[in-house]
Formats: sequence, structure tokens, C-alpha cells
Amino acid sequence: MVVGEQPGDQEDLQGKPFVGPAGALLDSALVEAGVDRKQVYVTNAVKHFKWEPRGKRRLHKTPAQREVDACHYWIEREMAEHDATVVVALGATALKSVLQKSTVKLQASMGDAIEHDGRMVIVTFHPSYALRAPDAGTRESAYRAIVEAFKHAHRLIEKHSK
Repeated sequence: MVVGEQPGDQEDLQGKPFVGPAGALLDSALVEAGVDRKQVYVTNAVKHFKWEPRGKRRLHKTPAQREVDACHYWIEREMAEHDATVVVALGATALKSVLQKSTVKLQASMGDAIEHDGRMVIVTFHPSYALRAPDAGTRESAYRAIVEAFKHAHRLIEKHSK
């Protein structure tokens, strides 16, 4: 299972998660990691698109913790329904939702799997960060971290299914 932050503009318009530019990067990372997106349940921690107008565009606005908490019920249901033994949390909002811990930090949680409620949680950057980081080197290292997180999750799933 992959959990992102919230729908973006394209996701809101199409009613599906990760179909915009961040979704294209997510798809590339999954392919590079050897993971079939059709085998992964993809969702978001917050179920609505929080935005602010900028001219004719709708720009993303980070959800408040109360919005994350309000939507957590749905994440719990999705994890149970899809028997998610490994969850990849994309970004800080997803991490806070999955762990139900508002003080958890993204950078401090990356690298190792975190055991939580009988599941393994892998933490990495949100694909939108890899698209919008200030320089090419940072964008590339963020993308590499996303690919490595999916490889790590894939290994855990293979290990769990044996």
C-alpha cells in the first residue's frame, strides 16, 4: 500500500490518486524498483484537495493536522480491507497519518522500516518534492530515495510471503 498526502489538482478533477505529474514520477519509480502499480493499492491520507487560488490555478495547500486526523478512519479501513502488511508513506503528512503521531519527523524516519500495528512502514519523500526541489541534484537524490523505498518495500513483501 502506498499513502500520499492528499489529492492534487488533477487527482481532484479525475477522482483518482496520483494521476498528475507526481503520479507520473511515482509510476517511473515503481517501474525502476520492479513493482507493478497494479499490485499496489494507492491512496492519500487526506481525502480532499485543500487549495488556494492563484490566478486561474488551484495551488496545493498543506492540510492541517485536524484534517489528517479526521481522515484517518478511512486509512485504517483501507489498510484492513487491502490487508496491507507493508505501507510506503510518501511525505510527512502520510507518515503522521499512518503512525497516528503528529510529532514524527520525515528525515528522522527514513531509512529503516518502522513496525506499527503489525505492519511495516517505509518512509520516503513525496514525488511532488522530487519534482519541485530547488536544484537538479536534490531532485535526483529525492527520486533515488523513492525508488529505494519501493525496493525495500518489495523485499519486505517477498520476505513476508515466504
